[in-house]
Amino acid sequence: MKIPVIAILDVGKTNKKLFLLDEAYGIVLEESRTLPETKDEDGDPCEDLGLLNAYGASFVHIGGDGKPLTPLYNYLKPFPTKIKKHFYDQYGGEMTFSMLTASPVLDSLNSGMQVYRLKCEKPEIFGKIKYSLHLPQYISWFLTGKACSDITSIGCHTNLWNFSQDYYHEWVYREGIIDKLPPIQSSGTVNPALTDKYDFLSAGCLAGIGLHDSSAAMIPYLESFREPFVLISTGTWCISMNPFNQEPLTIAELQNDCLCYLTFKGRPMKSSRLFAGFEHEQQLKKLAIYFQINDDAYHSVAYDPEMVSGLKTKNDLPVFDGPASPVGASPFAQRDLSQFTSFEEAYHRLMMDIMDQQLNSTKLILSDGVKRIFVDGGFSGNSVYMHLLAAAFPSMEVFAASISKASAVGAAMAIHEHWNDQPLPGDIIELKYFGQ
Repeated sequence: MKIPVIAILDVGKTNKKLFLLDEAYGIVLEESRTLPETKDEDGDPCEDLGLLNAYGASFVHIGGDGKPLTPLYNYLKPFPTKIKKHFYDQYGGEMTFSMLTASPVLDSLNSGMQVYRLKCEKPEIFGKIKYSLHLPQYISWFLTGKACSDITSIGCHTNLWNFSQDYYHEWVYREGIIDKLPPIQSSGTVNPALTDKYDFLSAGCLAGIGLHDSSAAMIPYLESFREPFVLISTGTWCISMNPFNQEPLTIAELQNDCLCYLTFKGRPMKSSRLFAGFEHEQQLKKLAIYFQINDDAYHSVAYDPEMVSGLKTKNDLPVFDGPASPVGASPFAQRDLSQFTSFEEAYHRLMMDIMDQQLNSTKLILSDGVKRIFVDGGFSGNSVYMHLLAAAFPSMEVFAASISKASAVGAAMAIHEHWNDQPLPGDIIELKYFGQ
């Protein structure tokens, strides 16, 4: 008996993953690979498209013969200061431009700037471009031969989208970038795959157009919960996302690393970023050396409310002016480790310092009516983080959410009607409540 399945390619900067999901959204196959990098013409590391044949914050530029014209540039590639200054001087300055496009200035991570740079530095190559595709749409084009743009990729800190007008920013037209961008299609669009070209595809196979990973990961939550909520997706970055807040970004929010994404239905989703996972990792290395323990010893640390109360009265640092900034390192880097009697005590202090930042980061994107906070990713399994978060937001219901491979499941849900005859499952997200 044949079982209908959907294949999802989840292509990140570090790992490239393939999932097969059944009709109940259970994972029946998972494979992961780390592919070696190559270098671009400037000697900077980049993806090898020949091996990849995808993370979403970079473009693939295709010529009239269907072949890529450039390497897949790394979104961490340094951006030329002269080109950057000329661009923002021409289009209203960094702050005004950022408010319109709902993103901080992030250089190459603003993927539209990669196209602009190509036009400035290599106009002969720019002139040959037929399509500039974000990586998810390149994979879709590779499988179907159909070129399209996707709203979740365009709306994710690209500098391409004017959120106040709900369409492309004027610079996209003035600079001729619009001629390289294929038409926008709905995130639920599918196209027939080139089954006669690829023998690994079965007859009748369809392919979606691809989504940005953060927007895809939000889909299971939007499909499962109707009351307003905030999702904190935790990993290297802790990103607080509020799909019920469509207010324009303020200058203060932009200065504190806020931005907007677009949901798979094209609605703005105000978000804030905190480099908490990275900070957690760096400070753990110091603690491991000082207390002569393994880096992963924190997994066995249980939340201790009495220890937290004691640490609140322990004044081993100068008083800080104002709330903890959600930008930059946590105050823990300044602390004297000799003040702590144990690793457990020091770890609780580290998490308290991170939580002070998390509180101020998440507060930036809250809106009226939000009564629930869901946490997924690495910190959702950290009892110290979760209890401190519940204490930081006493008026909220705080839940650790567990959904296996949220981005992959969300991408499958976006095209559910095209591959699945069953209703969407109602119990796909497991919740654990953390209260006072």
